[in-house]
Amino acid sequence: MQAKSVIILLMSNLESYKVVISDGTGEIVEKKSRFIANVFAVESQQQAEEKIAEISKKYWDARHNCYAYVIGKNSENTRCSDNGEPSGTAGKPILEVITGAGLTNTLVIVTRYFGGVLLGTGGLVRAYTQAAQAGIANCEVGEMVYAQKLTIEVGYNMVNNVQYYLGQNDISIAESRYEANVQFDICVKECDLDKIKSGLTQKCEGQLQIIEGDKDYYRL
Repeated sequence: MQAKSVIILLMSNLESYKVVISDGTGEIVEKKSRFIANVFAVESQQQAEEKIAEISKKYWDARHNCYAYVIGKNSENTRCSDNGEPSGTAGKPILEVITGAGLTNTLVIVTRYFGGVLLGTGGLVRAYTQAAQAGIANCEVGEMVYAQKLTIEVGYNMVNNVQYYLGQNDISIAESRYEANVQFDICVKECDLDKIKSGLTQKCEGQLQIIEGDKDYYRL
C-alpha cells in the first residue's frame, strides 16, 4: 500500500533563505539497489506535482519514486511521501536532508531500482538520506536576501565612480542601461541602505538620482 503523504506547516520570519539555482542529480548503490536523486527548484505545489509525475513517467519501471519538497519563503508548505516504502524510511529522511540544508522551494525525488536484497528500515533511511545528499551536492545553491532594490541614475562622467564604489562594497549590478544617462539596478540589505545611499552620494559628489524600488527577496 502506498504511504500517505505528510503535510507539515512551518512558519518563521527570515531575513534570508536558500534555494536551488540549478537542478542536479546524484546516485548511490546500496546492496545492488540503485537510488537516483533528482533535485529541482520549484515555486508551487502544482509545479512540484508536475515534476513528480514527470519523473514517475521517466522511471516507470522503478520500484519506488519517493519524494519530499519544501515551498515558500518561510518554508510554509512541506510534503513528503514514502511511495510504498515502509512508513518513515524514505520521504521523511529526504525531507530532513532538504531542511537540514536550509533549503526551500526545493523538490527532491529519489527513485529506487530494487536490487533483490532487503535493506531493513535503518538501511533504507541511510540510503535515501545519502542519495538526497548526493543530489543536492550536485546542485548550485544560492541565498535569497530581503533587500531594497535601488536604481542609480548618473551622467556618463560618474559611471566609473559608481562602479568603483559598488565594487569596493561587494555589491553586484543586476542590470545596466546606457541611454541619455546611465542607470544601474542594485539590491541592498535594509540594514546597509542608509550607508550605501550616503556613500554613493558622496562618491558622485551629489550628481546622481537614487530611485527606491520594491523590497523583496533578491539574490545579492
